[in-house]
Amino acid sequence: MLMRSEHSTLLLIDIQEKLIPAIAHGQDVVSQCVTLGTIAALLYVPVLATEQMPEKLGPNLEAVKELCHRTLTKHYFDACSDGLIEALPEGRPHIVIAGCETHVCVMQTALSLIDGGYSLWVVADATGSRKEFDRDVALDRLRAGGAQIVTVEMVAFEWLRHCKKTAFKDLQRLIK
Repeated sequence: MLMRSEHSTLLLIDIQEKLIPAIAHGQDVVSQCVTLGTIAALLYVPVLATEQMPEKLGPNLEAVKELCHRTLTKHYFDACSDGLIEALPEGRPHIVIAGCETHVCVMQTALSLIDGGYSLWVVADATGSRKEFDRDVALDRLRAGGAQIVTVEMVAFEWLRHCKKTAFKDLQRLIK
């Protein structure tokens, strides 16, 4: 199944000030999440974010906050347990998810969304964990659980669909 921009929501999980320095290749994850959020804005895809205990882990990075329509504070690792389902826009059954930590909050949230009937795409090059092995095992488990594992470029071009959209040139600049 191809993801469609008009049916999608981008969900950015816990791109937080005090967490990112501990994430393997953390700045690459941040960069890819910002690119995804920028692409989403170009194609009118709503962007939601979560923050895990921001009083301890700090808020999301400013570059991420600027891209989000809404940010949910959470204490559960699975954001669905803290009201995510109610916050998702209606009529958008495709969820594209990225962020940290892949093997904890991203995975638990993604599996709950799948259980809730959503179609899920996990953006591998925009996810991270403290240990790369944990991230890789989580991506395998997510695939086995029904999530599609994709890259930022895959999301960009599936959302775009064709090169005649006015956003094509802007999108090309972002990913090159």
